[in-house]
Amino acid sequence: MDLLFRRQRVGLLKPLLSLSLVFASFLMIHKLKLAEKDGVGLKHMRDAGWCGSDCFSFKKGEVKTRLGGSDSPVLSGGSAAQRVSNGTAASWDAQVLNCSEDASVRAQDWFRRLDPRFHQFVLHRHCRYFPMRINHPEKCAGGEVHLLMVVKSVIEQHDRREAVRKSWGRERTVDGKNIKTLFLLGSPTTGKDTKNLQKLIEYEDLLYGDILQWDFMDTFFNLTLKEVNFLKWFDIYCAGVRFIFKGDDDVFVNTHNLLELIGFKVEERSEAELFVGDTISKAIPIRNRQSKYYIPKELYDKPYPPYVGGGGFLMSSQLARRLFVVSEDLELYPIDDVFLGMCLQKLNLAPEMHPGFRTFGITRRRVSPMNSEPCFYKNLIVVHKLSAQELLRMWSVVHNRELVCAQRTSNEG
Repeated sequence: MDLLFRRQRVGLLKPLLSLSLVFASFLMIHKLKLAEKDGVGLKHMRDAGWCGSDCFSFKKGEVKTRLGGSDSPVLSGGSAAQRVSNGTAASWDAQVLNCSEDASVRAQDWFRRLDPRFHQFVLHRHCRYFPMRINHPEKCAGGEVHLLMVVKSVIEQHDRREAVRKSWGRERTVDGKNIKTLFLLGSPTTGKDTKNLQKLIEYEDLLYGDILQWDFMDTFFNLTLKEVNFLKWFDIYCAGVRFIFKGDDDVFVNTHNLLELIGFKVEERSEAELFVGDTISKAIPIRNRQSKYYIPKELYDKPYPPYVGGGGFLMSSQLARRLFVVSEDLELYPIDDVFLGMCLQKLNLAPEMHPGFRTFGITRRRVSPMNSEPCFYKNLIVVHKLSAQELLRMWSVVHNRELVCAQRTSNEG
């Protein structure tokens, strides 16, 4: 918690959040104690390396919603390895009571040779859909949503979420087009102050009402779970959404340019299969064991399909629903943006490259002064990677009416 609040307090809601935290914590502790007395929980052995803090003791009716209601989960039957899935459900129906490892994998020769770092991922790869701890089924209701901003985040990055809310993720209506925002979160990882972090995120959601949280651990290998759980959620609740921007909480998004791109695609009548971003083609798995993106040969031993950098991309709602369908028939892969490329390949589609999406920054040299030149940000759509303070500063500079830029700005690429 100290790390969470070790930042410059700006705006009105940050002081409110910090000053009210103690009071909110008491209320939540009281509520949790009452729930425990009710005895509605089902206690099961939990796998601390995969599921969230309450994955196997998830209580019916505990899903937080903006309207104060709940989604009653449907309990899964069959074997522990059974996938819970219902693409035509009217509400979130996934409830994992005992997502045990697939023990049959251990007997295979390739698994014995596999780097131990990937054991838990492979043993639980069948665990696809998880209970929701915080849900907002009303987010897409009440008329057409032109653009849904979907942001991957983790609980500790409150300052990044607040910066997004104050800049490109601010919910508003532009020329009659509604823009809504959601943040995707898992549960705190083992070893952290999980109870207090969970109370904190629940209180943050009381203030903003823009968080979707699932009960799987928020780890790098579980990022693909955010993709598939969101696609399922979107298919259930968002019939009235036309376009989705999906990105990280540390990117700069020029909303005006993004809306212009959407308008161009609509005029072209080419939005049905729209999937556009910073496309990476002819990539192969990284074999350097020191790399964050290391993939052993036992897990994947062929070139990647074309995919876009996960820092930020745009897709149509029609394509998102098709991706949901094909994703259910693909094995999960530990790199989320590559997994979406695999889904596109299954549809015989390729992502569209657009020079306005810079998910590796304006230049790959972080120290380059070009990376802090506001005229680049004014002419681009997505730039990765910025701190919360850098994002707010750049947003303010780019939207300063006194900023004068040439018609086109060259860059190093």
